[in-house]
Amino acid sequence: MTWAAILRHLVFAAGLACVAAVVVRAMVSAGVMDRPAARKAHSVPTPKGGGVGIVVAFLLGISVLYGFADFARLADAYFRGVVLAAVAIAVVAYWDDLRDFPFVVKLGAQVGAALLAVGTGLYVEVFNLPLLGPVDLGIWGAVVTVGWILFATNAMNFIDGLHGLVGGTVLVACGFLAVIAAGQEGWFVYFAALLLGAAVAGFLPFNFPRARIFMGDVGSQFCGFVLAMLGVAAARFQTIEMSFLLVPMLLAGVLFDVAFTLVRRALAGENVAQAHRSHLYQVAHRSGVDARVIAAVHWGFAAVGGVVALAFTHAAPGTKLPLLLILVVPQLAWLGFVVARARAAGLGRW
Repeated sequence: MTWAAILRHLVFAAGLACVAAVVVRAMVSAGVMDRPAARKAHSVPTPKGGGVGIVVAFLLGISVLYGFADFARLADAYFRGVVLAAVAIAVVAYWDDLRDFPFVVKLGAQVGAALLAVGTGLYVEVFNLPLLGPVDLGIWGAVVTVGWILFATNAMNFIDGLHGLVGGTVLVACGFLAVIAAGQEGWFVYFAALLLGAAVAGFLPFNFPRARIFMGDVGSQFCGFVLAMLGVAAARFQTIEMSFLLVPMLLAGVLFDVAFTLVRRALAGENVAQAHRSHLYQVAHRSGVDARVIAAVHWGFAAVGGVVALAFTHAAPGTKLPLLLILVVPQLAWLGFVVARARAAGLGRW
């Protein structure tokens, strides 16, 4: 790809960011408010639904991609599967922002969207893993793919509780993913990551450092779903196969927080589907750490994941596993810091 082409793509992305910003600004004025509650971090009513701007800008960009960027298209059936499933996620999530559905209803909608995408054949059968090499799961790969989509979608939703945390993390992840995909000639992943990053860039100034509007489920679930699908597309549906582990590496901070919290609450006999304030980022905030600092820490996790992912794509087979283990170090350091802060603040069992 020439520098002129990259410049054109960046100009187009900047235009999409402006579209997102216009829609978000309209949503600020729409008056759909998120009221303070015991499990929420904000203390004054704040508009929500800013993720609508992200959805509109991304779908506009993906429509242009489908119509004009032949070099970056998936096969039509896969392409339609991704777009229709993403739209379904966005519609139900925005309705949830308005009505506040029970978790089982939201999960059912997510399962339906994941099955819609996987039903077109958009799933991974062979997972290339460090040390193990290719692991062929056959049709069970579809089950694993659905599980991955659900976990990533909900993880981004669960972590969306502080100003700029999800938006900045997604922006950093998309930037690295676009660079990695371009280097590997994975043009659909490159272009889609660029589009999602541009849409989030248009939203982020309204949410950080001061939140004039929240992303809402419509934004966090949509971002998680799209990133999950890009991980699937990278692993199987590009000219050069990339690793399925790329997106999990970029989202290591989010996935660790959610996985750790779910396991800890399950072992404690708590209802994991019940709303709570015991994610690591929430505990850090409750113990006195500034929300902007916590967001920046998670942006840093995404950046570390991006650097490791870049190295991973060029590493010899014998060095890939040690690279993955590097991602654990900042997570354990953050866990130790949060535990220490919680004890000092007298939070007890959180």
